[in-house]
Amino acid sequence: MAAKHSRTRIFSSPAGIVATAAVGVALAVGGTVGAVQLTSGSGQSGQTTLDLTPTTAASSLAPSSPAASPSASASPSVTASPLATRSQQAASRGKARTASPKPSPTVKKTTASPKVLESGSCGASFYSDGQLTANGESFNPNALTAAHKTLPFNTKVRVTNPANGKSVVVRINDRGPFIDGRCLDLSRAAFATIASVDVGALTVRYEVLG
Repeated sequence: MAAKHSRTRIFSSPAGIVATAAVGVALAVGGTVGAVQLTSGSGQSGQTTLDLTPTTAASSLAPSSPAASPSASASPSVTASPLATRSQQAASRGKARTASPKPSPTVKKTTASPKVLESGSCGASFYSDGQLTANGESFNPNALTAAHKTLPFNTKVRVTNPANGKSVVVRINDRGPFIDGRCLDLSRAAFATIASVDVGALTVRYEVLG
């Protein structure tokens, strides 16, 4: 609402008009409230009287500035996720390659040939019946064994048929044969290895192995 003002203005000379304008400026700037009475100088024939009675201060006339609206809060900044890093690895092609070890050749163990202690030729036969051998074993016609008159038990003897070159190694575990011209009596299985059992007897070459 505009304030009501009671103003009494008396203008009798140009000097009074100037003085009145100056007072108006002073009231607008300084906000002075009151009554001002101005009288012209002695050289003037008239008198100027100004009565201003403002009811409100000049500062109250100024429109109030609207309250500043609250500033919108800035949205939280999005933090970028850290980039995945990979450790630097040397390329496999850049690595020095070593030659794969060559397999060492397998050395086959060779069994030394048994030493021949005695050799000769004599007649040999076979037998397939018997209860016990001279060293106390049960006779086994399918085992590669033989009987000799004097050789120690468990002596190994290689018996070869010169007619076909077949040979067999037998173990001495019995005594015999007690027939002239024969030095070995082979088990049935040993005799069948070098000749047919239908022969019955033949001349063989023997080698006593050490």
